[in-house]
Amino acid sequence: MDGNGRWAQRRWLPRAAGHRAGIGVLTPLLETAGEAGVETLTLYAFSTENWARPEQEVSTLMKLFLETAREKVPELNERGARLRFLGRREGLPASVLEALTEAEERTAANDRLDVYIALNYGGRSEIVDAARRIAADGLAPEEVDEATFASYLYAPEVPEVDLVIRTSGELRVSNFLLWQIAYAEFYVTETLWPDFSAEEFVHALESYASRSRRRGGV
Repeated sequence: MDGNGRWAQRRWLPRAAGHRAGIGVLTPLLETAGEAGVETLTLYAFSTENWARPEQEVSTLMKLFLETAREKVPELNERGARLRFLGRREGLPASVLEALTEAEERTAANDRLDVYIALNYGGRSEIVDAARRIAADGLAPEEVDEATFASYLYAPEVPEVDLVIRTSGELRVSNFLLWQIAYAEFYVTETLWPDFSAEEFVHALESYASRSRRRGGV
């Protein structure tokens, strides 16, 4: 969800205003996803690298996570969405951890749309953590295949990613779901995240639907 800072800068506003504006995209996006038949949606909210941002910005982001949880979780629950979180929970503020746990428990029985929030997430970290858990369980090398490895990821039930949407014209993976996007299609738009509309989301889905996915075949 890139472009919050640039959106604010172009309006001579603090970066926090851009992050707050970006939250407003979520409701129409989730509504459209449900109407379009999307079953799983993952939002990259905060990466392991984002801790390197200015302390004030990080603090503001954590406060926004809490505000968003209070405002959006009841709405998600009413819409039948199940909320899950991907990432390293250690290092997150206790208040954020408490909100994450409460949100997961509150929406656990829902089945209309799975919404995953990647928070304190890094694709390399996920792979390293999976390898550590495999080693800790004492698996022999011949016991580890792709299916076994995938079962040690943060959320093994997450399906492979079909479509990655990159806003603000970014042309890189940015350490996002490195295992799961092996055969994903990409949709890149110059639109900054706070300006990303439900209509453009539908356009991204239509672009994906028009492609031929051969997965290495012909």
